Amino acid sequence: MAFIDLNSDVGESFGSWTMGDDAAIFTSVSSANVACGFHAGDPQTMARTCREAVAAGISIGAHVGYHDLAGFGRRFLQVPGNELADDILYQLGALDATARAAGGEVKYVKPHGALYNAIVHHEEHAQAVIDAIRAFGRDLPVLLLPGSLALHKAEKAGLRGVSEAFADRNYNPDGTLVSRTNADAMLHNPQQITENMVRLASDGQIRAVDGSIINTSAESICVHGDTAGAVAVAAAVRSGLESAGIGIKSFV
Repeated sequence: MAFIDLNSDVGESFGSWTMGDDAAIFTSVSSANVACGFHAGDPQTMARTCREAVAAGISIGAHVGYHDLAGFGRRFLQVPGNELADDILYQLGALDATARAAGGEVKYVKPHGALYNAIVHHEEHAQAVIDAIRAFGRDLPVLLLPGSLALHKAEKAGLRGVSEAFADRNYNPDGTLVSRTNADAMLHNPQQITENMVRLASDGQIRAVDGSIINTSAESICVHGDTAGAVAVAAAVRSGLESAGIGIKSFV
């Protein structure tokens, strides 16, 4: 039986502000990208999310981002590479301590938002992500966009680069994600999303925003926890994949 990982961005609530339904989405996914307090989340949210992930048997990953709580980490920040590496290391340490207190540990890293998109091509910031992971002292796998500069750097540094696809995002014909500033950046129809992800997992193809077919591959599929209808989308994708003979299992 073939397997693929299904991940979700979670732990993004902050104080009295609630984002997503983490407990519900944990019934469908196999990996949890937990916000580390820089783009979203706070110590209490991190702790609660880690406890829920451990209870659900889900792998915990550090969802690291730019120091941009007000912008939800979706704004590019022109910071020196050494400062960015320090920020990422700080986030890794904080989440790992929280996860261990909950009976788990950080098993992988996934950059968030603007950082994720920047390191597709930004030399200094891509290197900073890799440097921070190496400084952490454990060779953690890192979730990245196929063909990205950061993926190349991860593999060159001896880290496991894990190619990722996005269930609820539209793609440009070159394989990059359609900018969130565009009205058609997101997908919301569970049936359309599921068909696209089954095609990806079965045939290594995904439909771009212009209708063209992109040849790609991925070990993991992301459903954003903050997207409207995320719980239903995650459930539909899991059901569709399993019906196609593809099991859901964490890549770690």
